[in-house]
Amino acid sequence: DAALDEANVDRFRAALREAAGETQFIVITHNRGTIEAADTIYGISMGSDSTSQALSLHLEDFDGRRELVAD
Repeated sequence: DAALDEANVDRFRAALREAAGETQFIVITHNRGTIEAADTIYGISMGSDSTSQALSLHLEDFDGRRELVAD
């Protein structure tokens, strides 16, 4: 989705939502618009001991979920 303009990101998000009732998707993206449409965000980062650490954020647990994504 990196090459999509805003209108096509919206269409992509709508297509994912439409199919989400029947299947799951793992989307790897840095696109803010796509991230905002997610129910859950997973991240991998390097810890202070140089090992990978996984984290998850279930956006449905928060009010104002659109404000959680950093600029």
